[in-house]
Amino acid sequence: MSKTTEVLTDKFGRSHNYLRISLSEKCNLRCNYCMPEHGVPLTPRSELMTAEEIYEIAKIFVKNGVDKIRLTGGEPLVRKDFREILKKLSTLNVELGITTNAILADRFIIDFKKYGLKKINLSLDTLDERKFKVITRRDQFKKAWENMHLLIEEGFTVKINAVLMKYFNEDEINDFVLFTRNLPISVRFIEFMPFDGNRWSRDKLVSQDEIMTQVTEFFGEENIIDLENEANFTSRDFKIKGFQGKFGIISSVTNPFCDACNRIRLTANGRIKNCLFSNKETNLLGAFRKGENIEPLIEHRLFKKKATRAGMDSFQKLQNPKKHNNNRSMITIGG
Repeated sequence: MSKTTEVLTDKFGRSHNYLRISLSEKCNLRCNYCMPEHGVPLTPRSELMTAEEIYEIAKIFVKNGVDKIRLTGGEPLVRKDFREILKKLSTLNVELGITTNAILADRFIIDFKKYGLKKINLSLDTLDERKFKVITRRDQFKKAWENMHLLIEEGFTVKINAVLMKYFNEDEINDFVLFTRNLPISVRFIEFMPFDGNRWSRDKLVSQDEIMTQVTEFFGEENIIDLENEANFTSRDFKIKGFQGKFGIISSVTNPFCDACNRIRLTANGRIKNCLFSNKETNLLGAFRKGENIEPLIEHRLFKKKATRAGMDSFQKLQNPKKHNNNRSMITIGG
């Protein structure tokens, strides 16, 4: 990891070398935990970052120590200039990754390889075709399934992100873990998080403890290997003895990992967010278009970062709708 400058270091001494760039507020799915049922107001195209602006702003972050960039959305592959964006970013000395629903992934295999994008996080919340249609409001399971296997066959590092919701897909936890038996993949279970319009409630949450209870009862405690956490980890990882792949838990709600956070988010309309849960943003794009130096703006926003979940340092605060209903919907943040 390259050394970050003071611009990317917050008041708690956390260095931020990982930039997540949302390329689009649009998506070809309509997942109910991400997008409100009635949709979201879209930012006018003129107010979104162009391919060149994405590159130039990213270059400033890289100059200050960012060495990892992940492209997110919405769905990043719906951008018509995605190839141009990827080509430009590939000239920076960074590790490139993407989070996608994989519906369009087969069209970009050659581009991923050509421009060095090797790490792909695939959003897939169910292994059941009927449930897929319910949660995404689209009939695209077969395409997602085929492209997931294609990406694995083509040698990409594939992680599957599954948001768990009680009374919907919590009964698939062990099926997902079994999925790692013969495939070199990582399945990450994500606790259902509160965002504007997704009707979050404690009753829908499947906690880290509940996940591990299910896995332990099914596979046996003696068969679960507790893996060493990566630096700046978000997922606490485990492996079943004899399985090729592994599984992990992203417990942003019940057991957050904020003390080692190294992530910065840049929205499609050029706002910097210092935390997924924060409703505070700084308009970098507006200043950039005026020819201003945006480094002081980045430094100021990171200095304002709270120690834990935008100040929601207890479960009681997180449950208060006033704390998170004035944040963006997930689709306009970029996960």
